[in-house]
Amino acid sequence: MKLLVKGGQVIDPANNRDDMLDILVEDGKISKIGRNLKARNAEILDAAGKIVCPGFIDIHAHLREPGFEYKEDLASGTRAAAAGGFTTVCCMPNTNPVIDNMAVARFVRERAKRTGVVNVLPIGSITKQQAGEELSEYADLIAAGCVALSDDGKPVSKADVMRHALEYTRMFGVPVLSHCEDLSLSAQGQMHEGFYSTYYGLKGIPAAAEEVMVARDIILARLTGGRLHICHASTLGTMDLIRQAKAEGLNVTCEVTPHHLTLSDEIVGTYDADTKVMPPLRSQEHIEALRAALLDGTIDCIATDHAPHHLESKDCEYNLAAVGISGLETAVAVVMDQLVNRNLLTLNEMVRLFTCGPADVMGLAKGRLNVGEAADITIIDPHLSKTVDPQQFYSKGKNTPFKNMHLTGWPWATIVRGRLVYCDGSIIEE
Repeated sequence: MKLLVKGGQVIDPANNRDDMLDILVEDGKISKIGRNLKARNAEILDAAGKIVCPGFIDIHAHLREPGFEYKEDLASGTRAAAAGGFTTVCCMPNTNPVIDNMAVARFVRERAKRTGVVNVLPIGSITKQQAGEELSEYADLIAAGCVALSDDGKPVSKADVMRHALEYTRMFGVPVLSHCEDLSLSAQGQMHEGFYSTYYGLKGIPAAAEEVMVARDIILARLTGGRLHICHASTLGTMDLIRQAKAEGLNVTCEVTPHHLTLSDEIVGTYDADTKVMPPLRSQEHIEALRAALLDGTIDCIATDHAPHHLESKDCEYNLAAVGISGLETAVAVVMDQLVNRNLLTLNEMVRLFTCGPADVMGLAKGRLNVGEAADITIIDPHLSKTVDPQQFYSKGKNTPFKNMHLTGWPWATIVRGRLVYCDGSIIEE
C-alpha cells in the first residue's frame, strides 16, 4: 500500500525541518521525503494549506480498560485519540485489575492491537495494587511492554518506596511518573485554595500540596540518580523546583496539560463538575508561570491526562463529583487556539511539545519523520474552526469544561503505521 501526502507544511522539530514537502509512505513506513514526489498507484492525500507533523504522542491518558469499560475502553479511547491527532497513547495503570503484573500488561497490549486504531503503550504500576506499599515486579512489566512506571491517580506517599522505585528502575532505563500530591494537605479539597475557593465556598487545595511532593521526589532523584517525571505539573512553585533541578543536571522532566495552561479557578464558579480535576485548575498567577515555563524549556511536553467519566459521576453535587477531564479530542485544538493563535507559543514549539518532547521523556523511538521508520503522521488544519460538542466525541467520556467553546486549529488527519485512520472528521475503519 502506498500513500503520498502532498503539499503540506512539514514541521519536524527534531530534524530541524520546516518546509513545503511531500511524504511518500510505503508498507507502513516513510520511504521518501522531498519536493514534487510522484508514485505510481499511490493514494494521494492533499495536505495543501495544512501542517504535517510527526505523529503526536500522549504520555498520560486513562483508557480505563480493563475494569471500567463503562467509562472508556480501548476501542473508544483509541478512536478519541485518533480524532484528537494522537498516533501513540501511553495508558495509566489505574484499571481493575491494576496493571501491576505481566498478565494485565499483556492483555492491554493485545486488546489494543485487536480493537484499537492507534499505538497503545501501557504504563505499569509503581506499587502492587497502587497501594503504595510493595513494589511491583518491574522486570515482568517491562518485558510485557510497559514503557514507564506510575501510580498516577494516587501518590506514592512513602518516601522509602519512591526511593526504591527510582533505584530499581535505573537498571531498566525507564522513567518513574510521579503524581505529586500530599494527601494530608489536599484532603477533602474541591478546588485551588485562594480567593475563589473562599468566594465560592468550596474547600481549597493549596499549591503546596503539589509542591512539597515535587520537592521530595527531586531530592530522591538526586539521591538515586533515577529518571523522575512529574505528571500534570500545575503551580509556579513546581516550575521553580523543576527549573532548579534541571540546572543542577538532575534527570527530571515534567508535563503540563492543556486545561492547566488555559483555564483558571474562576471557572469553577459555574459549579459545573466538568471543571473538577486533580490537580485543580489554578489561579492566573500559576497559569502565567506555566506558560513562561513552556517558553524557557522547563516543561518537556504537553499531555492530556485524559480522564473520561460516565455521566452519573459528574452530573451531581460538586463535592461528590469525580475528578477528571476527557481531553484527547480537544487537546491540540485548545493549544492551537488559546496559545499558538494568540502568539503565546510558536507553531514549531507546539509540535515539539507533542512529538519529540514526549518521545524523549519516555525513551521512545518516535516523534520524528525519518525515512525507513514507521509512518506515524499527524496533519493539522490551522484554519478549521469548530465548536466543541462533547456529544460528538468518540470517547465515552463527555466531561469537558471546553464544551461550547469555539476553537480554530484542529487535527485533520491521523496516519498510524502508514494507514489513514482519521480524516476530515471521521474515523476510517478497516
